[in-house]
Amino acid sequence: MRYIDLRSDTVTMPTEEMRKAMFEAEVGDDVYGDDPTVNALEKMAAEIVGKEAALFVASGTMGNQLGVMTHTIRGDEIILGENAHIAVHEVGATAVLSGVQLRTIKSKDDILYPEAVEGAIRVDDIHEPRTGLICLENALANGTVVPLDVMKGVYDVARLHNIPVHLDGARLFNAATALGCTAKDITQYTDSVQFCLSKGLCAPVGSILAGTKEFINKARKNRKLLGGGMRQAGFLAAAGIVALEKMTKRLGEDHENAKYMGKRLLEIHGIELDLDKIQINMVFFKLNRPDFDSNSLASKLFERGIKINGPEGGFFRFVTNNDVSKKDIDFVIDTMKEILS
Repeated sequence: MRYIDLRSDTVTMPTEEMRKAMFEAEVGDDVYGDDPTVNALEKMAAEIVGKEAALFVASGTMGNQLGVMTHTIRGDEIILGENAHIAVHEVGATAVLSGVQLRTIKSKDDILYPEAVEGAIRVDDIHEPRTGLICLENALANGTVVPLDVMKGVYDVARLHNIPVHLDGARLFNAATALGCTAKDITQYTDSVQFCLSKGLCAPVGSILAGTKEFINKARKNRKLLGGGMRQAGFLAAAGIVALEKMTKRLGEDHENAKYMGKRLLEIHGIELDLDKIQINMVFFKLNRPDFDSNSLASKLFERGIKINGPEGGFFRFVTNNDVSKKDIDFVIDTMKEILS
């Protein structure tokens, strides 16, 4: 049975072109630097984001945590948004792996503004931790994007205080598509960046961490420390190359489908959402129906061939991707109308 899967854009299947590339990939031992396909992916990725070097890693969480480990020393404090993925969805790894503490900033739209960042930077006081890193996101976990002038403002503040900036760009190419710019236009305001190949880009595994050559050399050793040294990883890197060459160019379709889904969801009594906040491929909404148990929606849809996550903080999140068509969206809406009638 084929399921329509709206849980995330990590659920996509590799394309036929990816499968062929993986089957035919030339490989070697990547720990020795001998895998030509991994080397090609890393070179391509670094060029796309305008950095000197890049590193292929197993996941976005690994990429972010390597970024934190490589930039900081134990006892540092890092500045980031209170709802940032690094703070909320990475299992407390910053404390376990890097020994740093978090200084989270609250913002009504989850954007870190320059004034707030500057106010959170520690002074040179023997009693206070050193501010070792500023972590940004673009696109944000709430499905919106950060304007380039805001990122520039934060980067200017960081440079003034000689603090590096790391970007969790898990959906970097969605952000670039939404902003009408290139990935490099975004990453010019960062010292390092992590982006996923398996979120919306259909690669089965992997993320990229990019920065200076010195930074990546250090991160490569930290990757080994974490058990992340991969051997004949070119089979995976081959799919990543296709993801960057082809799949980044079709994300606008997912964004349009998300807007279409948002408009159709508003046809359902009790659905509350803000269409202006559908900026990438995510639709957040509330189901305000006292006569219906919202927690049962996921199981009822699953019975009809649709996979969703339950509500988090009162909000449902539907995510469009390469494997979800407009026809699928119509089926989802019609099914929800039937369930909620």
